[in-house]
Amino acid sequence: MFGLLSAALPVVGDIIKKILPDKEAQAKAMLELQKMQQEGELKELETRMSAIIAEAQSKDPWTSRARPSFLYVIYAMILASLPMGALTAFNPDVAHAIASGMKEWLAAIPDSLWTLFGAGYLGYSGARTFDKHSRNKNK
Repeated sequence: MFGLLSAALPVVGDIIKKILPDKEAQAKAMLELQKMQQEGELKELETRMSAIIAEAQSKDPWTSRARPSFLYVIYAMILASLPMGALTAFNPDVAHAIASGMKEWLAAIPDSLWTLFGAGYLGYSGARTFDKHSRNKNK
């Protein structure tokens, strides 16, 4: 895992150079990044990445399908808005009642679950991108 983080430092350095136009600010940011690496503050990131990679490499079908299935449910909810638009044209009262019920239902979901969804989505996307990049690099 240390190799992964070491390999990511040049990429982070390139991002720092693009974000910070001032050479002095770039040098400070790079120095701080290197200090964090040396002091072990990146250990938490390393732990998270290892968990994501371990889940992605799991042969257990339930583990490998969990995040994509959750995303499909969210996609289905988003796609449900299309027929709701058509229903509004034919029966606005029913469409309004359904929309109000959905709004209340979604508002009842705790913020921590929305955060979990975002983290899961980004983690899954990042792990898949890394995996695809690694496969293409080894060919």
